[in-house]
Amino acid sequence: MPLDADDVVAHADDAWVDHLVRFGFVAYGLVHLVLAFLALQLAFGHRNGTADTRGALAELAQQPFGRTVLWLVVAGMALLVLWRLLEAAVGHRDDEGAALWAGRGADLVKAVVYGVVGWSGVQVLTRSGSGGSGSETWTARALALPAGAVLVGVAGLAVVGYGAWTAWRGLSDRHREHLAPEGLSGTSGDWLVRLGTVGHVAKGVATGLVGALFCFAALTRDADRSGGLDEALRTVLQQPFGPWLLGLIAVGIGLYGVWCLARARYLDR
Repeated sequence: MPLDADDVVAHADDAWVDHLVRFGFVAYGLVHLVLAFLALQLAFGHRNGTADTRGALAELAQQPFGRTVLWLVVAGMALLVLWRLLEAAVGHRDDEGAALWAGRGADLVKAVVYGVVGWSGVQVLTRSGSGGSGSETWTARALALPAGAVLVGVAGLAVVGYGAWTAWRGLSDRHREHLAPEGLSGTSGDWLVRLGTVGHVAKGVATGLVGALFCFAALTRDADRSGGLDEALRTVLQQPFGPWLLGLIAVGIGLYGVWCLARARYLDR
């Protein structure tokens, strides 16, 4: 049956949204690839700089045409935030009850994650985020409040939960839902799913470690015990076989970046 005018317009709008979301995931994948590179450097004994999102964005800005690319990354994150907010507001039409609210909650969490990456990019571009650890500053201010330790602990548990959820999506193969059928077909599709599994687990572990540091800061009431991803990775480095463990996490984060590029190629919203 031929499409009427409204269907054609709706299809064209969906195509534009797909293009914008794909652009956002390319930017997100690029950030993770640079982050993996910095984590590998840390594992190999190069301790300069920070192996976190802001460090990855700063490294990106130092490359030829880096500031232009970084502005594109910020734009891509803004598009992903807008997409997730729209999904939270008007998406999940086939869901109801707990499934509906769980879907909306997941969209809002992802919007926050993308927003943090984008804001970090803005800070690097405006050179307003070069001094000190933002997470430590936030933790110190929170601990100074009444019931501040509880607030920091809840935030830490939330970050641990997000990391566990990310790892679970990889282990349960739920991430395959984000690939169109052509991306899942054949041997290449099997490899993409495996790649996504390793990437999600590695990102989940790294995120969980960040949350654990916040929980430890809440228990000890010591903001210096908190930290972002860089501090978490350096904590891994101090453990037995630390460089090997950190290297595996770095490779996994890189695979997550490749997964984001694959999702951009075979997008299924």
